[in-house]
Amino acid sequence: MKMMDTTMKALSASLNLRQMRNEIISSNIANAETPGYKAKRLDFEEALQRAINIDRTQTLEMSSDRHYNVGGGGFNNLAPSFYEDPNGVVSENGNTVNRDEEMVKMAENKIMYDASIQLMKKKISTLKYLVDSEN
Repeated sequence: MKMMDTTMKALSASLNLRQMRNEIISSNIANAETPGYKAKRLDFEEALQRAINIDRTQTLEMSSDRHYNVGGGGFNNLAPSFYEDPNGVVSENGNTVNRDEEMVKMAENKIMYDASIQLMKKKISTLKYLVDSEN
């Protein structure tokens, strides 16, 4: 039995990326009054989906050690996208941060982070049960 199966790797990656998203949102809120500041975003759902590669459609066969693994991406080279929010309304001072929207995004991110923590706890308790039942 592998302790770090795909589910645990996905949950771990999700937690790390949600923490990064929280830091970006916090930075946006902190710079809400900074002239010329552009709201930033972190997009990781597509990268996480490539890493999980549930349907195995993105897997390429590597027949040599000299081949690069460019298929599903895997969890070792998970790369989220950082970008300036193109939907931001520019204020008089050139700032695009909407503090209320950022607070909503932060609350949503926290809910998703907490859900990932709960799923990880469930997975660990299942593994613990399996180990205890073998003894």
